[in-house]
Amino acid sequence: MKTFTATPADIEKKWILIDAEGVVLGRLASIIAMRLRGKHKASFTPHMDMGDNVIVINADKVQMTGKKREEHFYWHTGHPGGIKSRTKQQILDGAHPERVVMQAVKRMLPGNRLSRTQMTHLRVFAGTEHGMEAQKPEVLDVASMNKKNTRTA
Repeated sequence: MKTFTATPADIEKKWILIDAEGVVLGRLASIIAMRLRGKHKASFTPHMDMGDNVIVINADKVQMTGKKREEHFYWHTGHPGGIKSRTKQQILDGAHPERVVMQAVKRMLPGNRLSRTQMTHLRVFAGTEHGMEAQKPEVLDVASMNKKNTRTA
């Protein structure tokens, strides 16, 4: 028996809509990363971009367990002494709360050229409006997959 390797003609991409309201951030990010890579498909091939396009709405209403809202995201400006940080709560309260979900998903993908391409298939929106109705996305209910996926307050 030969090992199956997907070719570009074998790849079939879908559009998936995920509502992040009340869903725990880490569990949400791992499900999104799996969908972006295509690991949920039987024909998964590691070196091919065969994942689905994912739309996430209500990213500003994502939940975190413990004291993770006080954890910092760090970055460097490139200048001497240019280390900067913001807490996840500050980012969620700021102008771009979708960046928390984007960063969590990015860190769950491998750090290579293919994952940077796969990140372009992720669209995250802070509110309920997404403007992708023309693609007819299928709704994936992450909250009902496992009772641990949701959290209240």
